[in-house]
Amino acid sequence: MTQKIALVTGATRGIGFETVRQLAAQDIHVILAARDRAKGTEAALKLQGEGFGVESVVLDVTDPASIASAVSEIERKHGHLDILINNAGIFIDATDKKPSEQSLETWRTTFETNVFGLVAVTQAFLPLLHKSAAGRIVNVSSALGSLTLLSDPASPIYNFKVPAYNVSKSAVNAWTVELAYELRESTIKVNAIHPGSVKTDMNAHGDLEIPEGAKTSVDLALIGADGPNGGFFHLGETVPW
Repeated sequence: MTQKIALVTGATRGIGFETVRQLAAQDIHVILAARDRAKGTEAALKLQGEGFGVESVVLDVTDPASIASAVSEIERKHGHLDILINNAGIFIDATDKKPSEQSLETWRTTFETNVFGLVAVTQAFLPLLHKSAAGRIVNVSSALGSLTLLSDPASPIYNFKVPAYNVSKSAVNAWTVELAYELRESTIKVNAIHPGSVKTDMNAHGDLEIPEGAKTSVDLALIGADGPNGGFFHLGETVPW
């Protein structure tokens, strides 16, 4: 049986790095994507030292040339891709400003990575995913992208209004629905996940440890033919849109 090949973007630290580790622990060959070559190599070497089958690739989701180069390299080395986890993302909203006070530059920069970069990477790797017997795409979103939860005064995130980030994740959710519809008759499944409020550099006040934060991405990457397509999940539970 040919070993599965997975690609995880934004994978040099935090949830992305742990996602690589957990996938590799399932005997999957994982390609750790990083904007910075040195950081990517360092992260891959660390996991190789733990006995995992991991390699690194340079991939800046905001750079079309970088994306194209990564596709070319992975196609040359492996010929196909089984799992794509779109983990790369940024959070740069000023938390001391009202929604209407966030700068347009914050909006543009956030969407360039969180939405346009994610779509660009997905489009570029779809041909390789179609060469898989059962391709899986996991889009790392957030409960902060849930319009249902953000508009419910009883929701624990009701008061957390950081619009550029929140709306970018709502867009990721909408893209997931659109792509899942396109792929509904193929062997590729695409879903969005909420990792949880995880203790990372981007969220110092999180509730979950990083291994638990990576678990949902890994679970959705490993679903079988009877698994969901076009859903939004956290630790086995459906998250409202």
